[in-house]
Order: sequence, then C-alpha cells, then structure tokens
Amino acid sequence: MSIVPHYRTIQELLQSRSFAIDEYQREYKWERANLEELVTDLQNKFASDYRSDHTPQDVSRYGDYFLGSIIVTQRDNKSYLVDGQQRVTSLTLLLIYLYRHAHERGLGVATTVGFLIFSDSLGEKKFNLDIPERVPVLRALFNGEDYDAAGEDESVRAIKARYDDLVSIDLAGELGDGLEPFLYWLMHKVGLIEIATETDSHAYAIFETMNDRGKPLSPVDMLKAYLLGAISDSTDRAHANRVWKKTVSELVSWEPAPDAERDATFVKAWLRARYAESIRERRAGAVDRDWELIGSTFHRWVRDNAVRVGVGDAAKNRALMTDEMPFFKRAYLKVLAASQHYTPGLEPVFYNAHNDFTWQGTVLLAPLNVGDDDETVRRKLAATATYLDIWVMRRAVNYIRVGYSSVSYAMWALCREIRGLALPELIDTLRAKLAQDETDVSFEGSSSRGRYGIPDLGVNQFSKRYIYHLLARLTAYTALESGQPDPFGELVDRSLKNPWDIEHIWADDHERYADECPTREEFDRYRDHVAGLVLLPADVNRSYQDRPFEEKAPHYAKQNLYAASLTAATYEHQPQFTAFLAREGLPFRPYDRFGKAEHAERTELVRALVHRVWDPERLEQYRP
Repeated sequence: MSIVPHYRTIQELLQSRSFAIDEYQREYKWERANLEELVTDLQNKFASDYRSDHTPQDVSRYGDYFLGSIIVTQRDNKSYLVDGQQRVTSLTLLLIYLYRHAHERGLGVATTVGFLIFSDSLGEKKFNLDIPERVPVLRALFNGEDYDAAGEDESVRAIKARYDDLVSIDLAGELGDGLEPFLYWLMHKVGLIEIATETDSHAYAIFETMNDRGKPLSPVDMLKAYLLGAISDSTDRAHANRVWKKTVSELVSWEPAPDAERDATFVKAWLRARYAESIRERRAGAVDRDWELIGSTFHRWVRDNAVRVGVGDAAKNRALMTDEMPFFKRAYLKVLAASQHYTPGLEPVFYNAHNDFTWQGTVLLAPLNVGDDDETVRRKLAATATYLDIWVMRRAVNYIRVGYSSVSYAMWALCREIRGLALPELIDTLRAKLAQDETDVSFEGSSSRGRYGIPDLGVNQFSKRYIYHLLARLTAYTALESGQPDPFGELVDRSLKNPWDIEHIWADDHERYADECPTREEFDRYRDHVAGLVLLPADVNRSYQDRPFEEKAPHYAKQNLYAASLTAATYEHQPQFTAFLAREGLPFRPYDRFGKAEHAERTELVRALVHRVWDPERLEQYRP
C-alpha cells in the first residue's frame, strides 16, 4: 500500500489544484455552529500573536494552527476527497468571504487569495471544488452576486446558508485593519496533513481505520470518567453512569436535529453559565482563562477547579451527575426547542435564534438553580431572552457587531451578574442593566460610536438580516394589536413555497425621484431606509417592485396591516386596526404619494413602534 502523508499549508493545499468527490459521498452538512467554532478558533489563535502595528511580514513569526487531516486519492488526473470535503468546502467559503472584503478594500492580497479559490483554465475560472452542481453558487458568491438556493440540492442550500452565516459573523469587520495580516497568516501558518494514496481501495481502508478503530475518548467521556472515579459504591456508581448516559443520549438524539456533538456543546454552555469566573484579557498575548478553557478542554478544567464546581467526593460527584446535569439539560433542550419553533411564552428565545445570536444557549442557563420549578424556569428563560432581544437589536440598528467573538466578554460578564438570581432579582437586574445600557446605545443612536439609530438605518450587507427581523416584528406587532393572529413564525419561515421578502416602496428608478433626490447617493439612502420598506410575499414583491408607489399601493391594501397601512382602504375597513391606532396614539396614516416628506413621517412611525416592541417594560410580565 502506497501512502504519502504531507503537511500542507492552506496555500500549498489549494493553489492551482482542484478537488472532486464521488457521487455517493454525503452532502455538505456543516451547521452554523461548526463554522462559528472554526472561525472563532482561527481568530483567537491569530489574536494571540497579532499587534495593531504589525505588518504582513511579521506573520512569519506567528504560531501555527493545525486543522487535522484529509484523505485524497488520485484518479484520472484528479484529486478526489475521500475524507475532508466538509473542511475544504468550509475553507473555500471562508476564503471567498475574505476575498470579497479584501477586494472591496483594495488590498493586494486579494489576488493571491483568489487563486486559492479558483485557477485559470484557458481563460475560465476553474474552482478548487470541482463539483459541477456546486459551481454556480460558488461563482455567484465569488462575484458578489445574489443566489437563490431554493429548490437546489442539500449541499447547495447549505453552502449558501453557511456563506450567509459568515457575513453575519462579520469576521472581516472584527479584524478591521488586521484583515491583511490575518489572510497571510491563514494562507501560510494554517495547515493540515494530506494523506495521498494511489488507489480508492487504499484511501477507503485508511478512512475506515481512522474512523472505526481506536476512536479516542471524547471530552464528555473523560469528564464522566473523572466524576465516576470518586464514586466507589457500586450501586451509586451504576446509577450515576446510567443517568449520565441517558442525559447524553437525549442531547445527541434530540429531534428534529440529532447532533453527535451536542453533548459537548451543552456541557460548555452549562459550565460557562454556572462556573466561569474569568476570561482572557482583551489584549494581544493574553492567556486563556475559565471562559476559553471550558470551551476547549472542559474535562481538564473541571478537574482543576473541583472546589469551585463542587465536586471531588462521591456525594458531590453523584449530585452533579444525577441532579445538576439533568436539570440543566432539560432547560437547554427547552431553549433548543423554543429556538426552532415559535413557542407561546418563550417567543423571545425564537427572536434571538432568528437573529442567530449564538450565545443565547449559554446565557439563558446562568440564572437557573437546580430545583427551580418548570414555571420559574420558563419565566427566567423568557426574561433573560427578552433582555438579550432588546440588547441585540439596540446594537443592530446602530451597526454595532453582535457576533460570537465581539460580544463574548459582554456575555461572560452578564452570566456572572445574573448567575443563580431569584426571579424578582433577575428582572430588577436586567431592567437596571438596560437602563444603564441606554445611556450610550439606544434605538436613537450611540454617542460614543457616532451612530444615529433608526433615523440612519438602511439596508446594507450587515444590516439586511436585522432589518428583515425588525420589519417582521413591526408587522407582527401591528397584527396582534389589531386582533389578528401572530404571524411572526410565518414571516421568517424560509422553507415556505412563497416566503416573504423585503419590498422597497420606491422602485429602483432614480430618474423618477430626481427632483427630490438629485444624486444617486441620496436616492439610495432614502430608498434603502427602513421607513421605506415593508414585507410582502415573494411573488407579490416580484410582480410589483418596479412600479411606482401609486400603482403598487392598491396591492399593498391586500397584504399585512403594516404594509396595508400605507393605503386609505385599510382605515375604512379594519375597525380593530383603527382602534389600535386610537389606543396607542401611533402616527399611522395613508398616502396618495410617497416622497421624502412621507419618508420622514414613516420614520417617526417606525421609531414609535420600535420603542413599543422593544420596551424594557416587557420584562415585568415575567415577575411572579
């Protein structure tokens, strides 16, 4: 058997090469959590060496990062990925995302990165992932074009979804001026082992050996072994082991999305929420502390912090395994379920999940105490999620990043502050924090960052997802307050045959509005502003988006009340809607035309609605 292992940097692996996969290979299945973990690990490793005054030449002294191994077989002058397509696909998406930002900033490194994504084949781009059905989506992403993956196969949909995740994670924005050094580090100091074989049979034999034999214990297994080690009574030991196995099984097999890594994800969330007292200092060269160590080696961290966790003897270990862990597992699965399904009483959990706020699963566990009854758990989860909903949206409307890395310190501090609080104290604390937060970051702006909140909120690459969420919330609030069912779950359901889309009230026709907006820049600013947007079903949006407001307005009248409120008929035939306006004193009104003055009026309406939808007073509904 001819086996040749080679260490390859990312540049050595991808430059002037292309990879294929066989038809029977599984689909690309990475989830956002997998991608976020990769990005965070890379960013943290880079940050341990990077200084703001460093140049790309300094990267040569940075530490390496190892990505594992892939298995490749050669056939018909092609490299076939037997094992590794998930990582290679994800790396390609990361490189495309970073290339787009480097290109937009005019960085010379963009050209070098481009040739890791594709090679020139007689004047045509040949992508390093030479998989025919995936090339169109990769080409569109590389060129910065929109791509509708609806109806495509699972891999294409996942590729588009993971790229959208990269946009929302906003690594390039967080890196700032460090983007260029990061790219050089990624290309030259990040690598993996490529195991190359001459035949398919050899490749698959290696694959099976690596995956089926001698599989190492997972950190969850090692944590269990440590805890069981102190329980000498055979009956107690068997009981603790049985409860642990049941807890792990319920986590990894949870429907509708079984996940073999969910037990580890849960343990990290549980331990961080309940026990992390320190976090790495926010400076280059700082060492990992509780928050980071739990995220990487929690089994060792528990052993090293046994006194803090309250373990170390038989009784304490048994209690952790049979009482505490199952309690927090039940709460964690409740959060997962409410994140996927719009659940009455836990709607804020769904809101944060729709905004892809990935720290939610950790933070919501922090105020819980073993022994809290089901209703107390629900109220604590909902109250904490409501706080996060307000906190996240205040930042989003001010273009402040709320990605995994950028808010990790804030979430650690929040966990410490609300840890184990009784429900009344929890609500008091969250309200006080929101009041303090509002002195600098509110829906009206952020003075320290030079941001202007709702009056300056328009669609761009960063804000589009949050504006969609905001419009869905305003639409749902208007419907609910007018006596209609809550449509939020439907409004954000992308699996619908005819999902909802953002509709611009102004058609993309500058000439039509040239008298009011002489420059294209001013026109785009008004057209893309949140006050000039509504949500419509995709087919309606496509049918009428190019028409002037006067022609579209009658069709708005047939849609949701927030969109229909632009037309006079709604005020004549919707008595519960007009009663809602009178009750709340909101500045809704119909329009015969929609120009700059009308935009300004609608902006005031959006501001008024936003302050009602994200009112901290909402926390009081959870007070016992």
